[in-house]
Amino acid sequence: MKKQKTTVNFDQNTASDYDGQREKLSPIKDALHLCTRMLFSNLPSDANALIVGAGTGSELIYLAQTFPQWSFTVVEPATEMLDNCKKRSEKDGILSRCFFHGGYLDSLPESRDFDLATSILVSHFFVKPGERGSYFSEIASRLRLGAYLVEASLASDMTKPEFKDMLEIWINMHDYAGMPVNTESFGKKVAMIPIEEVESIIELSGFNKPVLFFKSLFINAWFSKVVTSVS
Repeated sequence: MKKQKTTVNFDQNTASDYDGQREKLSPIKDALHLCTRMLFSNLPSDANALIVGAGTGSELIYLAQTFPQWSFTVVEPATEMLDNCKKRSEKDGILSRCFFHGGYLDSLPESRDFDLATSILVSHFFVKPGERGSYFSEIASRLRLGAYLVEASLASDMTKPEFKDMLEIWINMHDYAGMPVNTESFGKKVAMIPIEEVESIIELSGFNKPVLFFKSLFINAWFSKVVTSVS
């Protein structure tokens, strides 16, 4: 498969401040984590999880504490973010259950070893549909048939009148959190496409029809299952 790289860069200052800046928005994260926990509750107690674009390890820590016998492969290309993720994992006592892959997904061997994968707020950085599709196909090629993907990303139809109303709330939310937000990047550096288009890309990449199970403003999360591998 063609190598896919996002253009997002995180320096040490960004990585160090990442979680603190988002503290006021933690209710959204917590709600998504709770829904994900319910989805995964019937998986094997010793499941093998793939965390793609792990950042500083928010969902990793949550899942590891919730499912104490799971093992994890953590994929993160930003060195500073991965270092922080390792430190958090050590502090929370889950380091022995984690394998850390410092690089992009395409350099992780295709082993079909995983019972589930998460991709949280990653795929919208692939602006071109073909690149995004290749990204999901890379995930599918590493999952067992029937394994879950939980995918969360920004999505909205920018041509609809209600988009402007949602955008105003989005800006207000980031002002409340003390976080700068560049809405000019929508459609340029951040893919902002209709929900139906995201679902189509996922389905054409080796998964069954995604189910939208969580939504908060522009943040949408789906679950889907691997049905085949797409090369």
